[in-house]
Amino acid sequence: MALTRAEKERIVDNRMKIQSVARSLKHVDPSKIHDFQAIQDCLEDASENLAGALRSSSESDAKR
Repeated sequence: MALTRAEKERIVDNRMKIQSVARSLKHVDPSKIHDFQAIQDCLEDASENLAGALRSSSESDAKR
């Protein structure tokens, strides 16, 4: 299903925010955060899923 331009912009914006959070965690001692690795994995998965949504939408747009 194709996304609207506004939806794409929201997804891109939120993906950038997730990536920013992931980068900022690199400056934190992992031993001080419970489930640090799980948090990093979750952020990475979220970023990848949003990227996939953008790719799927672009592929849908190209088929039209």
